[in-house]
Order: sequence, then C-alpha cells, then structure tokens
Amino acid sequence: MTKTQGQGQYDLEDRTYEFARSVRAFVKKLPRTICNIEDVKQVVRSSGSVGANYIEANESLSKKDFRMRVKISRKESKETRYWLRLLDTQDDAALDKEREKLVQESTEVMRIFGAIIHNSE
Repeated sequence: MTKTQGQGQYDLEDRTYEFARSVRAFVKKLPRTICNIEDVKQVVRSSGSVGANYIEANESLSKKDFRMRVKISRKESKETRYWLRLLDTQDDAALDKEREKLVQESTEVMRIFGAIIHNSE
C-alpha cells in the first residue's frame, strides 16, 4: 500500500490493487481440494473486481455513474469476504491467520466504499 505524498492516507486504487495481489498470493498456499479449486476462482475474480470497478468509478462520466461503480466495488468486497471465509485451510493456523487479515481488509475496504457512497449523495 502506498501513502500519498506528505499525507497519512492511502491511495485507494493502490490499496485495492495490493488487496487483490495478497488474495492471489494467499490462494497459492491453499490445499488443492475440489471445493478450493472452485472457490479460488470466485475469490480471485471478486478481489480483482474491487479495484477495477473503483478505477472505473474514478473515470466515470457522471456522479450517478461514479456512485454505481463504487457500489459495485463495495458489493465485490463483500463477495470477496464471503469466498475467503469458505476456503478450506485444513485448520492450518498460519493460513487461518492470513485469511483473517484478508477478511479484515475486505471489511475495511467495504466500509470505506460505504462512506464514499454516503458522502457522495
């Protein structure tokens, strides 16, 4: 995650990019079960979609379009959290801890998008 020049705030595009990369690194460590294979596909798609839709929001043509894209990013964050929780770590403590950090990050990003939506109305 990259801090903006001279401020304590994180650039949300960078933050969502790092989140998607972290999810991809995490799923590479998971056991290859039939369920994980299918769920990994979903979590990879949704985690990447969070940032992609936020980038689209920043390039939006109208305020309505901006809000819709941010709402999609929030929805994708929520979906990512769901898929992360479904993944089977086979009770590996290190993987469980890493997953919890990712779940926490998806929750924080979801709340940030919620605040953006609220403030843009």
